[in-house]
Amino acid sequence: MALHTLDQLQTLTQRALEKAGASAAQAAPTARALVAAEAQGLASHGLSRVPMYAGHIEAGRVIGNAQPRIQAERAGAVLVDAGNGFAFPACELAVKEAIARAKNCGIAIGAVTNSHHFGAAACHLEAVAAAGLVGLAFGNSPAAMPAAGGKRAIFGTNPIAAVFPRQGARPVTIDLSLSEVARGKLMVAAKKGEAIPLGWALDAQGNSTTDPAKGLEGSMLPAGGTKGAMLALMVELLVTALTGAQFGAEVDSFFVKEGNQPRLGQVFIAIDPGALAGSATYVERVEALICAMLVDEGVRVPGYRRFDLADQANSQGIEVTEATLAPVRAIAG
Repeated sequence: MALHTLDQLQTLTQRALEKAGASAAQAAPTARALVAAEAQGLASHGLSRVPMYAGHIEAGRVIGNAQPRIQAERAGAVLVDAGNGFAFPACELAVKEAIARAKNCGIAIGAVTNSHHFGAAACHLEAVAAAGLVGLAFGNSPAAMPAAGGKRAIFGTNPIAAVFPRQGARPVTIDLSLSEVARGKLMVAAKKGEAIPLGWALDAQGNSTTDPAKGLEGSMLPAGGTKGAMLALMVELLVTALTGAQFGAEVDSFFVKEGNQPRLGQVFIAIDPGALAGSATYVERVEALICAMLVDEGVRVPGYRRFDLADQANSQGIEVTEATLAPVRAIAG
């Protein structure tokens, strides 16, 4: 594998998306997000997504020249319509608005509707932490998990993310999907012909399975059983009932080219610590808890591995397999 600079990967990815039919305004922030995920070691949300994104433009699932716009607003709330374009331009607008409004109101919500796959949830919160605000992010995705007690997929893996800024240090960054494991682990096991543990997935008939191929045809099980399913329900309602977005069960799989426009929802919340107990108290409490955590050997601050990898990528470049890059180059021409 050869090393590639982030600028080289950004240029290549943006060109591929534009060749597929995206405007520069759609392609640039999308490429930035995919390259940033790659730099942070999140390959499943990185350049491997480019062929999928390009295919969705070609199939009309994504409107390549969409222009995000504010659909509704109040002092501490804004709803952005992504216009069935990529999620990233619309999410940038929603987060920017949430930050500005939180500084005035103490707390604000920026929501997105008629959206697409929004990648690594925590990446959208970097600007929130940089502004000294606490941030929360939620999004839904095509159905992959059953409701508590159910057998058919109705919720997506519905990621949750949070950032807590620190004084003189990188923010605490938490990012997790609500399935027991990522679908990617089943894909890897299926390619290798390996079994998966019971408790990861159900087959299409709703039975527990150790066969990853049957799990991919069925549904993923939620992390923590009923608790994970309830969290997925919470996210589903938060990002659809408040925004008018589609449920995950109404969305065709991202892993096929043809299908409907996803029209998914995302929600970002920004909170100003100074509006509550005060910034000084916030900083003291955060640092006290981090210090207590780090007393135990083996504990690390959530998100710091991502930051370390991103720093390394910025200074040294990224190794990307030819199997990942070849399709991107082919699309870019």
